[in-house]
Amino acid sequence: MDVAARTAANRRLLADFFDGLDESQLETQSLCSAWTVREVLGHSAMPFSVGIGRLLWRTLLARGSIDRASAAIAEEQARRPVAELTGLLRTYATKRVPAPGVGPMGQFTDHCVHLRDCARPLGLDTDVPLEDWRAVLDWLPTKQASLGVVPAGRLDGLALRATDQDWSWAAADGSSEEVAGPSEALAMALSGRAVALADLDGPGVATLGERIGPAR
Repeated sequence: MDVAARTAANRRLLADFFDGLDESQLETQSLCSAWTVREVLGHSAMPFSVGIGRLLWRTLLARGSIDRASAAIAEEQARRPVAELTGLLRTYATKRVPAPGVGPMGQFTDHCVHLRDCARPLGLDTDVPLEDWRAVLDWLPTKQASLGVVPAGRLDGLALRATDQDWSWAAADGSSEEVAGPSEALAMALSGRAVALADLDGPGVATLGERIGPAR
């Protein structure tokens, strides 16, 4: 898969999605506990409107927490008109943005997951193609993903199986409890979205749920 090309396509998809929402939908709580749907848009457009210098400065102000700094900047960016933010997503759709630690696949996964972070609570079926979820699922069990997306230990003893395409993965310890379901639900659950557990089956679902914690 051409990660850069698919990332660009998904930025355009995000822009179209957000442009189609009304004010009530934009103010809906997303699956990201700290953000509304509008603020997820602010986060998605942030790399194209906030320089690395400003991000580093805000990280210092947040006592070294890049997560708190990013959250604060996303909230600020969300105050801008929606059309400005979606315009940035389209204008810079093909721009390669540094992503320390997680790399290009981390950015790609971020777009896929955040689209559904917004679409799920709104009851909308807007989604990325199935092959995109396959690439995400291939990446989530990797060491690189453990740097910020899937905490170490979350997948221990589990076997994952997609029911909508030929994809599976199992932990190396050999004592795997199966978690099966649609690719999107698997990826969302592995990324910490507890609400997606309802779409999954298998003896490993309870174990995964304990590791994720309650839905927020």
